[in-house]
Amino acid sequence: MKSHTKTIEINLERVIPASVDDVFNAWLDPKVPGTLWNYAKELIFDPKVGGLFYVLVLSDERRIAHYGRFTQIDRPGRIQHTFVSPNTRGLESVVTVTFRKKGEGTLMVLRHEGLPDDDGGRGHEDGWSFFLGRLEEHLAGARAQRTG
Repeated sequence: MKSHTKTIEINLERVIPASVDDVFNAWLDPKVPGTLWNYAKELIFDPKVGGLFYVLVLSDERRIAHYGRFTQIDRPGRIQHTFVSPNTRGLESVVTVTFRKKGEGTLMVLRHEGLPDDDGGRGHEDGWSFFLGRLEEHLAGARAQRTG
């Protein structure tokens, strides 16, 4: 039976001052600030097609679980995974991240589709914006250290 829940899609872009390979690799590295994986209090992470992830984040003393499975990893251009959390109301949504050269950096586009059209679903825009901003800051700082 098909759900009649109205869904939304979030699209975010950042030009990251690093090579496509570096940005792709950073996005899949739990040690890199700016990734969801880096903010996990608990993490199960198997970044391969069919691999699962579980991320437990603490927020205002609440324990928020996020989980899903990787459905595409096409190095260095595209990563796609499912995404389930309390803010998706338990519905499986899809996150697609693409990476392509733009000038001296990398255009990183994150699309999160299948989110419920409510405050929880719309809140993912702020969440992903936070992570992309931190990733951009981290990689810009790393580049400045190498060239400075």
